[in-house]
Amino acid sequence: MKKLIAIASLAALGLGVAACDSAAEKAAKEEAEATEQAVDARADAMEAAAQGTATEEAVENQADAMRESADKAADAAEDRADAAGNAMQSSTGQ
Repeated sequence: MKKLIAIASLAALGLGVAACDSAAEKAAKEEAEATEQAVDARADAMEAAAQGTATEEAVENQADAMRESADKAADAAEDRADAAGNAMQSSTGQ
């Protein structure tokens, strides 16, 4: 879970630096999507490793929580990128 928080934090930091124009906005959104996909892959691996064990249900719940958290973080990052892009367009009169 700490790793997920670290990944989400890095993605948010990258968005703050990258969201300067439409190309940067697109890159920020792609980074958020990549982070979400990485968390999803890790959750899938956890579920596969726990399949058929006594902890299967608990691991599935944890994996679902990881996916939900990553999805919310990606959505928030994309919203920030959109807002930054809109602010930049407003300030340049585009």
